[in-house]
Amino acid sequence: MAESFSTELVEQLQRNIGDAFRAVSGEDLEWGELIAQVLGQLLVSFIYLGVFFGIYLVLTGAIRLVLGKRRAKTHLFIQVRSTLRYLAGLGALIFILAQFGTSHEVLKAMARAGFMALGFYVAWLVLARLIKDSMVRYKMDPSIRQLVENLFSVVVSALAVVTVLAQFGFDVVSIVAGLGIVGIAVGFAAQSTLSNFIAGITLLIERPFRIGDWVTINGQDGKVVKIALRTTWLRTRDNIFAMIPNDSVASSDIINYSAEGVTRLNIPVGIAYKESAKAARDVLMPVLLTHPEVLQGAGMEPRVLLKSLGDSSVNLEAKVWITPDNLDVQPRIMADVLEQMKEALDAAGIEIPFPHLQLFIDDAKGLKPILEPLYSMRGTNG
Repeated sequence: MAESFSTELVEQLQRNIGDAFRAVSGEDLEWGELIAQVLGQLLVSFIYLGVFFGIYLVLTGAIRLVLGKRRAKTHLFIQVRSTLRYLAGLGALIFILAQFGTSHEVLKAMARAGFMALGFYVAWLVLARLIKDSMVRYKMDPSIRQLVENLFSVVVSALAVVTVLAQFGFDVVSIVAGLGIVGIAVGFAAQSTLSNFIAGITLLIERPFRIGDWVTINGQDGKVVKIALRTTWLRTRDNIFAMIPNDSVASSDIINYSAEGVTRLNIPVGIAYKESAKAARDVLMPVLLTHPEVLQGAGMEPRVLLKSLGDSSVNLEAKVWITPDNLDVQPRIMADVLEQMKEALDAAGIEIPFPHLQLFIDDAKGLKPILEPLYSMRGTNG
């Protein structure tokens, strides 16, 4: 029963396909000829694939032998190998499509479009390299280099797409006009994204910070690792990445700790009122002068100053300078210096006070019933 059902299903499918073919072409479908034709075209297609793949292997092997093993690992050889692979795939695709009856005009358009795309790719590689070397030579800011490279890639990609479409007979002017209308509609629907995009360009031009700077933006401390066209990326000291919209960055207060190079740290420390501030300074200064990460240059000498007179302590403040590279470990340096200062004060016998409350009772009559028995017991015990 199952075999008869399968046979009937196959026969029904054959009749349906035959009727559809007869309705389109006006001729009866010959299954034997169709299967032979399809298998022949597939076989020829695999032969073309093998031929072009073999040509690709021969050419890359010959280039590798000429250049040598070491040079074959360079970026230039990788680009050449990618170009040969692209040409082999393009040639195989055109020959295979020709086997399935693709028109001569379409094949010519595909060949032109393929070579045009390859030309734009090679031009992009060469010009991008020249632009990058020029910006490095003139020591342009990394954020500006990033903006130029992104804009150059967008422009080349747009020109390549327009040129390729033109090879297939598309009206490029109409497409551009249509995209303009769509762009206006999208602009109204994505005002926030456009605002972030414009703010990103503004940040890259005004440069309130650069890649690698330590900043505070919207209360978030971090190191700038990327300035994209829509967001700014920060990495905190806990290795947590924060992405802040550029619109928010441009409209907020920005504190840049790296803009002027070295940074000063203010480390508070308190001593008891009975202690001498000069003696404490004499104890703390050797700690600051011998610390390996505290700068000792002219105008950046470490100092210990009297900051204020607190409720229960004399408040001192150690002022030290560190290099921009040490901003990554600023909390560790402050903790290390503070720990060494405490050990030095303890070794010198200088008291570091803690908050406490002292109560004086002169004439508290309400406590007399409680205090008199205590006084009498103390007198009895001598």
